[in-house]
Amino acid sequence: MIPGNRADLVIVGAGTIGGWASYFARSSGADRVIIIEQGRVGDGASSRAAGIVRAQGGTPTTVTLGRWSIDFYKRQFELLGTDSGFRELGYLILATSEDEERAGRERVAMQQRLGLDVRWVDAREAARLDPSLQPSSLRGASYSPNDGCIDPVRNVRAYSLAMQAAGVAVREGCAFTGVETIPTASGKRVTAILTSAGRIETSRVLLTGGPQLPAVGDVIGVPIPAGAVRHQVAVLEPHPAFQVARKAMGFDLSGGLYWRLEDGGLLFGMSNPQEPPGAARAIDWSYLTTMRRRLAHFLPVTEGLELRKAWAASIDYTADHQPILGPALGDDHAPIEGVTVASAGGHGMMWGPAVARVAADLALEGKTSVVDVSQLGLDRFDAEGRSRLATDPIALPFPKTTHPDPPQGGREEAREVPVLR
Repeated sequence: MIPGNRADLVIVGAGTIGGWASYFARSSGADRVIIIEQGRVGDGASSRAAGIVRAQGGTPTTVTLGRWSIDFYKRQFELLGTDSGFRELGYLILATSEDEERAGRERVAMQQRLGLDVRWVDAREAARLDPSLQPSSLRGASYSPNDGCIDPVRNVRAYSLAMQAAGVAVREGCAFTGVETIPTASGKRVTAILTSAGRIETSRVLLTGGPQLPAVGDVIGVPIPAGAVRHQVAVLEPHPAFQVARKAMGFDLSGGLYWRLEDGGLLFGMSNPQEPPGAARAIDWSYLTTMRRRLAHFLPVTEGLELRKAWAASIDYTADHQPILGPALGDDHAPIEGVTVASAGGHGMMWGPAVARVAADLALEGKTSVVDVSQLGLDRFDAEGRSRLATDPIALPFPKTTHPDPPQGGREEAREVPVLR
């Protein structure tokens, strides 16, 4: 039996969303918050991310989530005495075709209406913001000077210290095994959570878990249509071109390739649109080599530079590239009162603090003032995991389906990476 087996809120998963949500819940007045983690705090995707943070979302909702998160990152030291290492570098989202330029200009107009500091730049100005950029490789780009990056490992440290200072009870090596409920007029209500270390009485449960979130939902019969897929990150050796205090980050949207400064070298990351869904941590060296050539097309200075390190990890995603925030729904689509589901949809560093703030609000009060989340619940998905929402266009090229093994003949074609000549 876990000592102190009662809580105002129990959070499953001590990654970025669960960790920050536990801090926000305590800060909002929840008397006792317990967070359970099957492994160790931050052991999953949170410590293996690239750390890109942007407010240049493709929808008003994702713009708001990004802006809120950047503001929080900037205020962390004042609030907590520690921080996630946010660096403001600026971000260029490139357009390499006429269609991409048209969509990019429309996106900038939408973002400007929301008050975001963003503008469209031509290829020459983009190269001024990043002198390593080959102007002939693009038509133009959207640019926001306020986007930047954090240090993922430092972020885990920051929310760990925040949890400790706030008095969150952390239970590592503690697996989620179920919930106890009682019938209500509309379905059922949670009364306790079951774990490998014992039972905890509570009327509020928050389910997080990143790539593992669907398995967390399966434990209690809650289908969560989030997928997992391999994502690769690498860092090139130091070079004078990258030994500067500030240089705009870049995102080749059509190729699913991004880059930023890192320790005197260049960090770049990628997702393969042809990759089938499923957890994977091995490096695909062939695809990494292909994307190194693509990187050199945009940044010729990278050609011939050695790799300092490379890694692969599973990243979560949703069919519409947007977060999941709302009540848990059983197989019968009836809500389980008191159980909330939260996923950043593969944008844990980018939207993590805002998603965590919303998740804590929903778990404690059933509402939030951060952003309208009425359309972000599980009820937007059909039985096949398809969303009724339009897809956020500013995202990595994740698979079209969240199912690891689609039926024979039932797989939709994935987006191909255009060949650059």
